[in-house]
Amino acid sequence: MKKIPTGNQMRSIRRVRPDTGRPQSKAGFTLLEIMAAISIIAIVLVTVYRLHAQTLSMNYSARFYTTAPMLAQKKMVEIESEGRENMSGDSGEFGDEFPGYRWQVTVEDVESKALGKAAENLKKIDILITLNNDEFTYRVRTYKFLQD
Repeated sequence: MKKIPTGNQMRSIRRVRPDTGRPQSKAGFTLLEIMAAISIIAIVLVTVYRLHAQTLSMNYSARFYTTAPMLAQKKMVEIESEGRENMSGDSGEFGDEFPGYRWQVTVEDVESKALGKAAENLKKIDILITLNNDEFTYRVRTYKFLQD
């Protein structure tokens, strides 16, 4: 008759690997554990990458919307300094200081029955600032009363 091992005797029994005959070790990770860990790491890295890309995009946008009003104001000063005779629509670039930034100015007369003859001296000025072929746009419209 075979003896059934007791609790203390069970601890001393080790499993034996059938291919080598050596005792089987409990150390190490299973394939399932490794795959789960790699999946978690992949999800975290993708999330961090998306967050970083979004931060870069927001930084680029914020830089444009901070710079564009200054450039529009600069262009407005240039238009006003030209005087009434030379005030006309035009377009161009801001040069090497602001690569990729373009401007377009439109100057039109204002017609108004309510203002009557005073409307002859009123100009509508539209300034459009763009970056990288209209990826970002900034518009300003102002009215300027020009005295004789």
